[in-house]
Amino acid sequence: MAVRLQDVAEYAGVSMKTVSNVVHDYPHVSPKMRERVRKAIDELGYRPNIMGRRLATGRTGLLALAFADVTLPYFAQLARVVADEAERRGYRVLLEQTEGTIEGERAVVSASESGLVDGMLFQPSVMNSAELAQSRTDVPIVVLGENAAPLTLDRIMIDNVAAATAATEHLLALGRRRIAFAGYEEHGPTRTSQLRIAGYQHALEEAGQTASPDLLIASETVSAAAAAQAVGAALDRGLRFDGLVCRDDLAAIGALRALQERGLHVPDDVAITGWDDTPMTAVTYPSLTSVAPDLRGLAERAIEMLLERVEGYDGMGRHELAAFSLVERESSSAS
Repeated sequence: MAVRLQDVAEYAGVSMKTVSNVVHDYPHVSPKMRERVRKAIDELGYRPNIMGRRLATGRTGLLALAFADVTLPYFAQLARVVADEAERRGYRVLLEQTEGTIEGERAVVSASESGLVDGMLFQPSVMNSAELAQSRTDVPIVVLGENAAPLTLDRIMIDNVAAATAATEHLLALGRRRIAFAGYEEHGPTRTSQLRIAGYQHALEEAGQTASPDLLIASETVSAAAAAQAVGAALDRGLRFDGLVCRDDLAAIGALRALQERGLHVPDDVAITGWDDTPMTAVTYPSLTSVAPDLRGLAERAIEMLLERVEGYDGMGRHELAAFSLVERESSSAS
């Protein structure tokens, strides 16, 4: 039998209003009373009823986070920091996986979550801004990532062109003069890959080099195994380079494997940069230099904008940039 708010109140010897104030984290409850109610909640195992909360307050206390693939390290990190930041504000997060398909993304912005969530953070992979602009309006949406977003919706991302430029300039500063780019999608680069390639190309051209299509190494899928196969195949057919900008950390890990299997040393023969600064980058051998998005700052600002929409803000969309840095490790150390 489910534990009710009334049960908690009777167990703690307080009013239902006091229990409700503690559940909703209202500030005027005394620390002693707050601790008393929380102890009762823990001992009874009380969990707020979502639909009951919605009837009482018009809100559920749930936010949705929708993206392509929960198995990708970047999205796993994103989910963690979003959940942390939401919890600090008294919200919980419901994860939605779209698998990067137009059907999955349309389902996410349809009525499938109607009545369940107060707002949604959405990182589209294929849905365009025109379709997003025509999406439902009953649930506020903040767009994450590089895909175009309509002017009516809030969006936050890092500057992928600037970050890729910084990674390429880092390799150029090490004296690398034949720098390749690896890990973008073989069957058509996503918007993310396009922007990162653009930054890579910009840095080379600013350094007086020609960005050659021969130095672009595509992967069948976004995975370490696919990148290892693609980089290995490029080396086997005679492609040579002394620097490698990778689309993401998975591509960089795959490239490390391909290079080592062919007797090439990192960073002596080839210096490498990854992207996303996922936890594995610090423990690969050698450890990987990686572009590090400020995920904490991105999540904090995204939730802030979303909750402002939940509270009634109805201005035009705010399009903002989150910070990034380049974390230098062994894979691109000066030799």
